[in-house]
Amino acid sequence: MKGINTPGQALERGGVTSFPEPRGSGYLTLLSRHSLGNGAMVMLVLLSLRWGMKKLVPLAATLLSVVVVFPILYSISASFFSFSDFTTIPARLFPAHPTLTNYTRAFAESNLARFLVNSVITATLGTVLRMTISIVSAYVFAFYTFRGKNLLFVILIATMLLPGDALLIENYITIRALGLTDTYLGIISTSLLAPVHLFLLRQYFRMVSKEYREAAIVEGCSDTRFLTTLLIPISKSVIITLSLQSFTSIFNDYLWPLLVTNDVSMRTVQVGITMLGFSENLDYGPQFAAITLLMTPILIAFILLNKNIKESVSTRFTGR
Repeated sequence: MKGINTPGQALERGGVTSFPEPRGSGYLTLLSRHSLGNGAMVMLVLLSLRWGMKKLVPLAATLLSVVVVFPILYSISASFFSFSDFTTIPARLFPAHPTLTNYTRAFAESNLARFLVNSVITATLGTVLRMTISIVSAYVFAFYTFRGKNLLFVILIATMLLPGDALLIENYITIRALGLTDTYLGIISTSLLAPVHLFLLRQYFRMVSKEYREAAIVEGCSDTRFLTTLLIPISKSVIITLSLQSFTSIFNDYLWPLLVTNDVSMRTVQVGITMLGFSENLDYGPQFAAITLLMTPILIAFILLNKNIKESVSTRFTGR
Protein backbone atom coordinates (compact mmCIF):
# COMPACT_ATOMS: atom_id res chain seq x y z
CA MET A 1 0.00 0.00 0.00
CA LYS A 2 1.40 3.31 -1.11
CA GLY A 3 1.56 6.38 1.07
CA ILE A 4 1.53 4.49 4.38
CA ASN A 5 4.66 5.26 6.33
CA THR A 6 3.42 5.40 9.93
CA PRO A 7 1.23 3.23 12.15
CA GLY A 8 -1.29 6.07 12.44
CA GLN A 9 -1.86 6.14 8.69
CA ALA A 10 -2.38 2.40 8.65
CA LEU A 11 -4.98 2.62 11.42
CA GLU A 12 -6.81 5.48 9.70
CA ARG A 13 -7.27 3.39 6.57
CA GLY A 14 -8.29 0.35 8.60
CA GLY A 15 -5.70 -1.88 6.99
CA VAL A 16 -2.94 -4.08 8.26
CA THR A 17 0.42 -3.80 6.70
CA SER A 18 4.07 -4.40 7.41
CA PHE A 19 6.48 -1.59 8.03
CA PRO A 20 9.89 -1.16 6.61
CA GLU A 21 12.56 -2.93 8.67
CA PRO A 22 15.06 -0.62 10.34
CA ARG A 23 18.58 -0.55 9.13
CA GLY A 24 20.71 -3.44 10.34
CA SER A 25 17.72 -5.77 10.87
CA GLY A 26 18.98 -8.10 8.14
CA TYR A 27 22.22 -8.53 10.04
CA LEU A 28 20.29 -9.33 13.25
CA THR A 29 18.19 -11.90 11.42
CA LEU A 30 21.29 -13.52 9.97
CA LEU A 31 22.93 -13.48 13.40
CA SER A 32 19.91 -15.13 15.03
CA ARG A 33 19.83 -17.83 12.38
CA HIS A 34 23.57 -18.36 12.81
CA SER A 35 23.07 -18.68 16.60
CA LEU A 36 20.28 -21.18 16.08
CA GLY A 37 22.59 -23.17 13.84
CA ASN A 38 25.33 -23.19 16.48
CA GLY A 39 22.85 -24.26 19.17
CA ALA A 40 21.66 -27.13 17.03
CA MET A 41 25.24 -28.17 16.40
CA VAL A 42 26.00 -28.07 20.14
CA MET A 43 22.94 -30.20 20.88
CA LEU A 44 23.94 -32.61 18.15
CA VAL A 45 27.45 -32.90 19.59
CA LEU A 46 26.09 -33.47 23.10
CA LEU A 47 23.70 -36.14 21.88
CA SER A 48 26.53 -37.80 19.98
CA LEU A 49 28.72 -37.78 23.08
CA ARG A 50 25.88 -39.20 25.16
CA TRP A 51 25.29 -41.95 22.63
CA GLY A 52 29.01 -42.60 22.46
CA MET A 53 29.28 -42.87 26.25
CA LYS A 54 26.42 -45.38 26.31
CA LYS A 55 28.40 -47.51 23.90
CA LEU A 56 31.80 -46.81 25.45
CA VAL A 57 30.94 -47.65 29.07
CA PRO A 58 29.83 -51.25 28.36
CA LEU A 59 32.87 -51.70 26.10
CA ALA A 60 35.23 -50.43 28.81
CA ALA A 61 33.52 -52.62 31.42
CA THR A 62 33.91 -55.63 29.15
CA LEU A 63 37.61 -54.95 28.59
CA LEU A 64 38.23 -54.54 32.32
CA SER A 65 36.34 -57.77 33.00
CA VAL A 66 38.56 -59.58 30.51
CA VAL A 67 41.68 -58.17 32.20
CA VAL A 68 40.44 -59.36 35.61
CA VAL A 69 39.18 -62.77 34.50
CA PHE A 70 42.06 -63.69 32.18
CA PRO A 71 44.58 -64.65 34.93
CA ILE A 72 41.95 -66.89 36.54
CA LEU A 73 41.12 -68.64 33.28
CA TYR A 74 44.79 -68.99 32.37
CA SER A 75 45.60 -70.52 35.76
CA ILE A 76 42.87 -73.11 35.29
CA SER A 77 44.09 -73.87 31.77
CA ALA A 78 47.76 -74.02 32.81
CA SER A 79 46.98 -76.49 35.57
CA PHE A 80 46.43 -79.05 32.80
CA PHE A 81 49.69 -78.21 30.97
CA SER A 82 52.48 -80.67 30.49
CA PHE A 83 56.11 -79.59 30.94
CA SER A 84 56.54 -79.08 27.18
CA ASP A 85 53.54 -76.73 27.07
CA PHE A 86 55.37 -74.25 29.32
CA THR A 87 58.47 -74.18 27.12
CA THR A 88 56.85 -73.77 23.69
CA ILE A 89 57.32 -70.58 21.67
CA PRO A 90 54.96 -68.82 21.18
CA ALA A 91 53.33 -69.41 24.55
CA ARG A 92 50.20 -71.53 24.68
CA LEU A 93 46.86 -70.52 26.13
CA PHE A 94 45.45 -74.05 26.11
CA PRO A 95 47.16 -77.40 26.76
CA ALA A 96 48.08 -79.50 23.76
CA HIS A 97 47.32 -82.69 25.70
CA PRO A 98 45.43 -82.02 28.97
CA THR A 99 46.69 -84.00 31.93
CA LEU A 100 45.83 -84.34 35.63
CA THR A 101 49.41 -85.10 36.59
CA ASN A 102 49.95 -81.65 38.05
CA TYR A 103 47.20 -82.19 40.64
CA THR A 104 48.64 -85.47 41.84
CA ARG A 105 52.12 -83.96 41.99
CA ALA A 106 50.83 -80.97 43.98
CA PHE A 107 49.72 -83.32 46.77
CA ALA A 108 52.66 -85.69 46.43
CA GLU A 109 55.48 -83.14 46.40
CA SER A 110 54.24 -81.15 49.40
CA ASN A 111 51.93 -81.47 52.40
CA LEU A 112 49.24 -79.55 50.51
CA ALA A 113 46.31 -81.29 52.24
CA ARG A 114 47.61 -80.23 55.67
CA PHE A 115 48.21 -76.69 54.44
CA LEU A 116 44.63 -76.50 53.13
CA VAL A 117 43.26 -77.68 56.47
CA ASN A 118 45.30 -75.06 58.32
CA SER A 119 44.09 -72.29 56.00
CA VAL A 120 40.44 -73.33 56.30
CA ILE A 121 40.66 -73.49 60.11
CA THR A 122 42.38 -70.12 60.46
CA ALA A 123 40.10 -68.42 57.92
CA THR A 124 36.92 -69.82 59.49
CA LEU A 125 37.96 -69.14 63.07
CA GLY A 126 39.27 -65.69 62.21
CA THR A 127 36.09 -64.77 60.31
CA VAL A 128 33.81 -65.89 63.14
CA LEU A 129 35.76 -63.98 65.78
CA ARG A 130 36.22 -60.89 63.59
CA MET A 131 32.52 -60.69 62.66
CA THR A 132 31.46 -61.28 66.29
CA ILE A 133 33.68 -58.47 67.54
CA SER A 134 32.56 -56.17 64.70
CA ILE A 135 28.83 -56.83 65.19
CA VAL A 136 28.90 -56.36 68.96
CA SER A 137 31.07 -53.25 68.72
CA ALA A 138 28.89 -51.74 65.99
CA TYR A 139 25.80 -52.39 68.13
CA VAL A 140 27.35 -50.60 71.10
CA PHE A 141 28.43 -47.59 69.03
CA ALA A 142 25.05 -47.38 67.30
CA PHE A 143 22.68 -47.66 70.27
CA TYR A 144 24.59 -46.90 73.47
CA THR A 145 25.56 -43.48 74.80
CA PHE A 146 28.62 -43.12 77.02
CA ARG A 147 31.35 -40.61 77.65
CA GLY A 148 34.09 -40.57 75.02
CA LYS A 149 32.13 -42.71 72.56
CA ASN A 150 32.82 -40.50 69.54
CA LEU A 151 36.50 -40.12 70.41
CA LEU A 152 36.93 -43.87 70.83
CA PHE A 153 35.16 -44.50 67.53
CA VAL A 154 37.42 -42.01 65.73
CA ILE A 155 40.52 -43.66 67.21
CA LEU A 156 39.36 -47.10 66.07
CA ILE A 157 38.58 -45.86 62.56
CA ALA A 158 41.91 -44.00 62.42
CA THR A 159 43.73 -47.31 62.76
CA MET A 160 42.81 -47.92 59.11
CA LEU A 161 45.47 -45.35 58.24
CA LEU A 162 48.20 -47.44 59.85
CA PRO A 163 49.93 -49.71 57.32
CA GLY A 164 50.06 -53.32 58.45
CA ASP A 165 53.73 -53.67 57.54
CA ALA A 166 54.64 -50.87 59.94
CA LEU A 167 53.25 -52.91 62.86
CA LEU A 168 54.66 -56.23 61.72
CA ILE A 169 57.71 -56.33 63.99
CA GLU A 170 55.86 -55.11 67.09
CA ASN A 171 53.08 -57.63 66.52
CA TYR A 172 55.58 -60.44 66.13
CA ILE A 173 57.40 -59.47 69.33
CA THR A 174 54.07 -59.39 71.20
CA ILE A 175 52.87 -62.75 69.84
CA ARG A 176 56.23 -64.36 70.59
CA ALA A 177 56.20 -63.00 74.14
CA LEU A 178 52.73 -64.48 74.65
CA GLY A 179 53.91 -67.86 73.38
CA LEU A 180 51.41 -67.93 70.52
CA THR A 181 53.79 -68.76 67.69
CA ASP A 182 52.90 -71.95 65.77
CA THR A 183 49.28 -71.68 66.94
CA TYR A 184 46.05 -70.91 65.14
CA LEU A 185 45.31 -68.06 67.55
CA GLY A 186 48.68 -66.51 66.80
CA ILE A 187 48.02 -66.67 63.05
CA ILE A 188 44.63 -64.91 63.30
CA SER A 189 45.51 -62.53 66.15
CA THR A 190 46.24 -59.55 63.90
CA SER A 191 43.01 -60.05 61.92
CA LEU A 192 40.49 -59.85 64.75
CA LEU A 193 39.92 -56.09 64.61
CA ALA A 194 38.47 -54.80 61.34
CA PRO A 195 37.71 -51.05 61.47
CA VAL A 196 36.07 -51.14 58.03
CA HIS A 197 33.63 -53.85 59.15
CA LEU A 198 32.91 -51.93 62.34
CA PHE A 199 32.22 -48.70 60.45
CA LEU A 200 29.94 -50.28 57.84
CA LEU A 201 27.92 -52.26 60.38
CA ARG A 202 27.56 -49.24 62.66
CA GLN A 203 26.25 -47.13 59.81
CA TYR A 204 23.84 -49.89 58.84
CA PHE A 205 22.58 -50.37 62.41
CA ARG A 206 22.00 -46.62 62.74
CA MET A 207 19.36 -46.88 60.01
CA VAL A 208 17.19 -48.66 62.60
CA SER A 209 15.47 -46.18 64.90
CA LYS A 210 16.46 -46.28 68.57
CA GLU A 211 12.75 -46.26 69.42
CA TYR A 212 12.54 -49.90 68.33
CA ARG A 213 15.21 -50.88 70.84
CA GLU A 214 13.64 -48.78 73.59
CA ALA A 215 10.27 -50.41 72.96
CA ALA A 216 11.87 -53.85 72.95
CA ILE A 217 13.64 -53.15 76.27
CA VAL A 218 10.35 -52.01 77.81
CA GLU A 219 8.77 -55.30 76.72
CA GLY A 220 11.55 -57.20 78.44
CA CYS A 221 13.71 -57.96 75.40
CA SER A 222 17.42 -58.19 76.14
CA ASP A 223 20.16 -56.68 73.99
CA THR A 224 21.24 -60.12 72.86
CA ARG A 225 17.74 -61.04 71.72
CA PHE A 226 17.21 -57.69 69.99
CA LEU A 227 20.51 -58.09 68.18
CA THR A 228 19.99 -61.70 67.12
CA THR A 229 16.29 -61.54 66.24
CA LEU A 230 16.07 -58.11 64.59
CA LEU A 231 19.36 -56.47 63.63
CA ILE A 232 21.26 -59.50 62.34
CA PRO A 233 18.37 -60.82 60.15
CA ILE A 234 17.77 -57.45 58.48
CA SER A 235 21.53 -57.02 58.02
CA LYS A 236 22.01 -60.51 56.56
CA SER A 237 23.24 -59.37 53.15
CA VAL A 238 25.85 -57.00 54.58
CA ILE A 239 27.04 -59.52 57.15
CA ILE A 240 27.37 -62.28 54.54
CA THR A 241 29.33 -59.99 52.22
CA LEU A 242 31.69 -58.85 54.97
CA SER A 243 32.13 -62.43 56.15
CA LEU A 244 33.08 -63.56 52.66
CA GLN A 245 35.55 -60.70 52.32
CA SER A 246 36.99 -61.51 55.73
CA PHE A 247 37.36 -65.22 54.94
CA THR A 248 39.05 -64.42 51.63
CA SER A 249 41.52 -61.93 53.12
CA ILE A 250 42.56 -64.25 55.98
CA PHE A 251 42.73 -67.27 53.67
CA ASN A 252 44.99 -65.38 51.25
CA ASP A 253 47.28 -63.88 53.89
CA TYR A 254 50.90 -64.81 53.33
CA LEU A 255 53.45 -62.68 55.19
CA TRP A 256 52.09 -62.89 58.74
CA PRO A 257 51.55 -66.70 58.74
CA LEU A 258 55.07 -67.07 57.36
CA LEU A 259 56.51 -65.09 60.30
CA VAL A 260 54.62 -66.73 63.17
CA THR A 261 54.92 -70.36 61.99
CA ASN A 262 58.22 -72.18 62.30
CA ASP A 263 56.68 -75.65 62.32
CA VAL A 264 56.02 -76.81 58.74
CA SER A 265 52.86 -78.62 59.82
CA MET A 266 51.34 -75.27 60.93
CA ARG A 267 52.02 -73.46 57.64
CA THR A 268 49.06 -72.20 55.64
CA VAL A 269 48.46 -73.00 52.01
CA GLN A 270 49.71 -69.64 50.73
CA VAL A 271 53.07 -70.39 52.28
CA GLY A 272 52.94 -74.01 51.16
CA ILE A 273 52.49 -73.10 47.49
CA THR A 274 55.99 -71.61 47.45
CA MET A 275 57.38 -75.04 48.32
CA LEU A 276 56.12 -76.52 45.06
CA GLY A 277 58.79 -75.02 42.81
CA PHE A 278 61.52 -72.47 42.29
CA SER A 279 61.90 -69.55 39.92
CA GLU A 280 64.72 -71.35 38.08
CA ASN A 281 62.42 -74.27 37.30
CA LEU A 282 60.07 -73.92 34.33
CA ASP A 283 57.77 -76.68 35.54
CA TYR A 284 54.98 -74.54 36.99
CA GLY A 285 52.26 -77.17 36.61
CA PRO A 286 51.92 -78.18 40.30
CA GLN A 287 51.80 -74.53 41.33
CA PHE A 288 49.01 -73.74 38.90
CA ALA A 289 47.16 -76.86 40.05
CA ALA A 290 47.42 -75.74 43.68
CA ILE A 291 46.30 -72.21 42.77
CA THR A 292 43.28 -73.62 40.94
CA LEU A 293 42.37 -75.72 43.97
CA LEU A 294 42.58 -72.61 46.16
CA MET A 295 40.47 -70.47 43.85
CA THR A 296 37.69 -72.97 43.31
CA PRO A 297 35.97 -72.79 46.76
CA ILE A 298 36.14 -68.98 46.83
CA LEU A 299 34.79 -68.67 43.28
CA ILE A 300 31.92 -71.02 44.13
CA ALA A 301 31.15 -68.97 47.25
CA PHE A 302 31.11 -65.73 45.24
CA ILE A 303 28.76 -67.28 42.67
CA LEU A 304 26.37 -68.66 45.30
CA LEU A 305 26.37 -65.43 47.34
CA ASN A 306 26.23 -63.10 44.34
CA LYS A 307 22.68 -61.99 45.18
CA ASN A 308 23.58 -61.09 48.75
CA ILE A 309 26.64 -59.14 47.58
CA LYS A 310 24.53 -57.10 45.16
CA GLU A 311 21.95 -56.41 47.87
CA SER A 312 24.59 -55.25 50.33
CA VAL A 313 26.16 -52.89 47.76
CA SER A 314 22.74 -51.52 46.79
CA THR A 315 21.83 -51.00 50.43
CA ARG A 316 25.15 -49.33 51.21
CA PHE A 317 24.80 -46.74 48.45
CA THR A 318 21.02 -46.16 48.41
CA GLY A 319 20.37 -46.40 52.13
CA ARG A 320 17.48 -48.86 51.64
